[in-house]
Amino acid sequence: QVQLVESGGGLVQAGGSLRLSCAASGLMFTKHVMAWFRQAPGKEREFVAAISASSITTAYTDSVKGRFTISRDNAKNTVYLQMNSLKLGDTAVYYCAADYSGLVFRSAENYDYWGQGTQVTISS
Repeated sequence: QVQLVESGGGLVQAGGSLRLSCAASGLMFTKHVMAWFRQAPGKEREFVAAISASSITTAYTDSVKGRFTISRDNAKNTVYLQMNSLKLGDTAVYYCAADYSGLVFRSAENYDYWGQGTQVTISS
C-alpha cells in the first residue's frame, strides 16, 4: 500500500521559512517523479514544484521560483520543499504527489499517488 505522509507545515510570519517533508512508502521511490502541489481555500489545486527521480530535473511554478527549493533523498524515500521568503499568498494545504511515468509533469492528473496534505499558514 502506497503512503505519502507530509509533515513540517505550520504557522509562520511573512518573510519566514518552513521546510516540508514527504515520506514515501510502498512504492519504488527511486523510480518516481515527486511533486508538491497546494490548494488555497476556494481555489483549485495548483502545481508548486517537481523533481525527477534522479534529481537532475526540477520544475517550479513562477510564483515560487527563487524562494522555494525541491529536493529528495532517495536513501530515505523522502522529498523536501524548502520554502523561504514566505508570503501571505503561500497560505494553502500542501500536498505531496508521486508519478511513475518518469516525466516531470505540472498537471495534477498525471500523478498517481497523493498524501493527505499539510497546512501552511502565513501571517502578516
